[in-house]
Amino acid sequence: MFKLKRKKEGTDAPVQAAPVDPKIKKTRGFIMLGLALGMLLAGLDGTIVGTSLPHIVAELGGMDLYAWLFTAYMLAQTVMIPIGGKLSDRYGRKPVFLAGMLLFLAGSILAGLSQSMEELIVFRALQGLGGGVMMPVTMATVADLYAPTERGKIQGMLGAIFAVTSIIGPLIGGFIVDNMDWRWVFYVNVPVGIAAIVITSFKFPKIIVDRSKRIDYAGMTLLTISLLSFLLVLTWGGSTYDWDSIEIIGLSLVSAVALVAFILVERKAEDPVLPLHLFKEPIFSLGCIALMLMSVGMFGVISYLPLFLQTVIGMSATYSGEVLVPLMLGSMVGSIVSGFALKRFGYKIFIVTGPVLGALGLFLLSTLHVGSSIEDAIVYLVITGVGLGFTMANYIVAAQNVVRKSEIGITTSGLSLFRGLGGTIGVAVLGSIVNRRMVTELNSNLPADSFDYLPTTDVTSLGGILLSPEADSIPSAILEAIRLSLSNSITYMFLIGAGFIVIAWVTSLFIRSVPLKTADEYHEEGAPPEKELVPEQ
Repeated sequence: MFKLKRKKEGTDAPVQAAPVDPKIKKTRGFIMLGLALGMLLAGLDGTIVGTSLPHIVAELGGMDLYAWLFTAYMLAQTVMIPIGGKLSDRYGRKPVFLAGMLLFLAGSILAGLSQSMEELIVFRALQGLGGGVMMPVTMATVADLYAPTERGKIQGMLGAIFAVTSIIGPLIGGFIVDNMDWRWVFYVNVPVGIAAIVITSFKFPKIIVDRSKRIDYAGMTLLTISLLSFLLVLTWGGSTYDWDSIEIIGLSLVSAVALVAFILVERKAEDPVLPLHLFKEPIFSLGCIALMLMSVGMFGVISYLPLFLQTVIGMSATYSGEVLVPLMLGSMVGSIVSGFALKRFGYKIFIVTGPVLGALGLFLLSTLHVGSSIEDAIVYLVITGVGLGFTMANYIVAAQNVVRKSEIGITTSGLSLFRGLGGTIGVAVLGSIVNRRMVTELNSNLPADSFDYLPTTDVTSLGGILLSPEADSIPSAILEAIRLSLSNSITYMFLIGAGFIVIAWVTSLFIRSVPLKTADEYHEEGAPPEKELVPEQ
């Protein structure tokens, strides 16, 4: 996009930013098409697979392992996010993005060729590695192409694309498994991915990078060990292993020791994978905290929304995830509105009002009960979604606006990492809370001596029973007690989720408002005193 050109020796005239060439504007539109295709792939992959699970299990077996189809992807993606962002700062966006896309496509093809559940899980992890690279590099590339005053509408549209994929993913997945082999759920990624590779291979922003410093292999290794151990604690704790088991305690210790070692290494690293000085910038550090808290509240709750809306409110869900359409539509509206209004109003108004709307939406959802109308649920979901759309991209824009251009990639991936960690923590913590509450509610609502009818007290399992033919064999009084207990447990969790978002709102109040840099200011900032920016020929 831009090349750095040295000034002639002996010249002391101040450097001025070169005006943005019209050809560059055309080029970045072409580049955005390739990035949007990458976002489309990453978004679809998170939702399209769910509808094919019964067919996958029927052919490959391994029902006890099916949850790892999602867990393996999530673990690999989260661990790769900060590494991908840092590598793009060091080696440029184009090679790292293309490497991520190739990893993702290789995982997709191999997943479609899988002959066992174990193979499929491994190849899903390979997809996750690619996805963990593509997401932060895409957002960092937007920052390379657009100044902060222009960036909001682009990131808003990318957020809208992600929301749309959440809606259409289950529908596409349902069509594929009804009319084709389930393996096409993975093969469908290939033509879209090839198109993205072709487009981004021809035109992509070129940034000058300093490769003279030693690569921080030790930091990358320690960060991976710490994150992976922590995520396994959240995944296995309270389900596969008890929280006080030797496995969970051991993994927790490994995560903590690796984290301490990582911090010590980063303080002396020549080119740290996650520069600690970023946390000295309040907009970055507070943004990480607020984004993580928002994700704890939002994504922890989202994981139980389909179950609640189907079993309690009576929403129909022909395909998995269809009940989340109002939430995703609200998120899409919030992303677009805040993106286009960002230049005029700045980011502060959205990172303050977004959590308010999100908490309000969750509070309203907590008032729903058996007999509540579907219309009320839809309105509350839209409000929650708008709050989500207002915030997620704007915390990133705020931080990008105050860091050095050379650290845009790691800044973006750092915030994305905290968002991913928040979602994982939310699913684990709120899931534990809702299951404990379920036991209390069942003890209060079930008729005496009725526990023999319950094979489990797990919320998800009991919800599945309510939606299955097995419900016909259970006395109606017990069914209604289960339904009431489930309703009270999940609405209680909605309140807890709203509480996390209120804390995110308080955190957002302390994020200072800094005027967004104009295109001239932003591109001039990228030129060191002895160099100037010129459009690439």
